[in-house]
Amino acid sequence: MDEVGGDATPRDPDFVQSLERGLAVLRSFDADHPAATLSDVARRTGLTRAGARRLLRTLGTLGYVRSDGRLFSLTPRVLELGYAYLSSMSLPEIAEPHLEHLAAELHESASVSVLDGTDIVYVARVATSRIMRVAITVGTRFPAHCTSMGRVLLGALPPDRLDAYLATADLERRTRYTITDPQELREELARAAARGHAVVDQELEEGLRSLAVPLHDADGVVVAAVNVSTQAGRTTREQLRRDVLPQLQATARAIEQDVRAAGTGGRNAPPA
Repeated sequence: MDEVGGDATPRDPDFVQSLERGLAVLRSFDADHPAATLSDVARRTGLTRAGARRLLRTLGTLGYVRSDGRLFSLTPRVLELGYAYLSSMSLPEIAEPHLEHLAAELHESASVSVLDGTDIVYVARVATSRIMRVAITVGTRFPAHCTSMGRVLLGALPPDRLDAYLATADLERRTRYTITDPQELREELARAAARGHAVVDQELEEGLRSLAVPLHDADGVVVAAVNVSTQAGRTTREQLRRDVLPQLQATARAIEQDVRAAGTGGRNAPPA
């Protein structure tokens, strides 16, 4: 296997491959892999053991990684890397009180996310209870294709960007219900765009059902999504649309109004 960022893809002459590899090492740690051996990191990143060792030692010297002699793990200092982005956005700060009100009204968790490549990234969240095996916090990422917020965000993409996504995305099967066929997913995305909302039923995790609607900037462009998640055994799809959708849409409108009043414009647009 070539090392991360091998020579197969043409690079900008100013591209710094060592930085790409260092970031790949950081991303190799997640909720399922909070600690890893040198061999684990090398395997997940496609780096040689020697390359992974140098990067881990460098990150350790900088304070982003620690080791007990065998296992490596991240330190809280990595939070600094995301803080600059979040602190420049008004959306999370504006959305949070609205999410708190919605979660209190519905007794369900509510979140806002943006699209980053083929993933959604949580930028605001109010949880009433833990209904997934993985704890969700600001910065958590999930594949966009099997999440309600991802369906809303993908459905709002321009045709050329959606075509590129469907041609290259890894439509991972997370559960027996996950849609993995590109054409079937395209049809679901079209329905979500036409309806103005998306319901995803146990495609990310069995037992989890969620509903999402888009958040628009002042120009009407979809820049984020807001959702409510619930246990499938507690709320049916019909109940979500009948009882939850009106409140979720009202919350989205309130967030949009506050964002426009704050004059943030398109600053909340997701990364390209």
